[in-house]
Amino acid sequence: MVSEKKQEYLRKPEWLKIKLNTNENYTGLKKMMKEKQLHTVCEEAKCPNIHECWAVRRTATFMILGDTCTRACRFCAVKTGLPTELDWQEPERVADSVFAMNLKHVVITAVARDDLKDGGAAVFAETVRAIRRKNPFTSIEVLPSDMGGVEENLRMLMDAKPDILNHNIETVERLTPRVRARAKYHRSLEFLRRAKEMQPTIPTKSSIMIGLGETKEEIVATMDDLRENNVDIMTIGQYLQPTSKHLKVQKYYHPDEFKELKEIALSKGFSHCEAGPLVRSSYHADEQVNEAKKNQQMAEHAKEA
Repeated sequence: MVSEKKQEYLRKPEWLKIKLNTNENYTGLKKMMKEKQLHTVCEEAKCPNIHECWAVRRTATFMILGDTCTRACRFCAVKTGLPTELDWQEPERVADSVFAMNLKHVVITAVARDDLKDGGAAVFAETVRAIRRKNPFTSIEVLPSDMGGVEENLRMLMDAKPDILNHNIETVERLTPRVRARAKYHRSLEFLRRAKEMQPTIPTKSSIMIGLGETKEEIVATMDDLRENNVDIMTIGQYLQPTSKHLKVQKYYHPDEFKELKEIALSKGFSHCEAGPLVRSSYHADEQVNEAKKNQQMAEHAKEA
């Protein structure tokens, strides 16, 4: 067996080409982020869809609580180290930027802050409230870490009532210890289940990267685990190695394989599934929240009938 050190990199297939778009929506948002000292996971994690989301769809994923993560996951490009002190003005700056850019959907994520007792939940919740005050027509999705698995931390966030709670399972159970630092597969499932129990009307969502050495059977088993914990929305994307120091890609899945996985996910009962080589957790997130609201309204009408 070839060691990981000596293993050759797989060549990227044609379907992974990215279309660049640097119109004024894109350049304006990029300039504002710099001026207001804000971070986005779009930039920090080298997301392949940044041009489509910023330039065309007018959606963005803000990364709060600084740009330094307390975890060192082997798939992630966000830097790891000792975080800075909390910036309590950050929620207002994020809300002002959402207003200035007239964003129709915003995703709020954060670095993991295991150094904080509440895992950053207070700043997360205040960011949701600040956006809601200044942008009442913007839908808000939150994408937190597991916040240490502490129920009070999750409750603090859910009490702010985001439109969607997103927490990524990232990979199959077998690969979790190797891929995700300090995270636990079943703790993530419990986090998602508790979120739904706290706010039953708020859709929950999770994402998995494939191409790390998982099997199709393990992907399907992950779908089953998510559905058993009442997750509504799933996204499936191709893992792309951000730097030479990160885990290598074991397989590039063909678009037809993603299409099949999407069909399987929908057959399992997910209300919405995005699956494709360039799909990321926040990909087409605006469509997902609209679809979730539509499904919720249909369910309510069915109960009344």
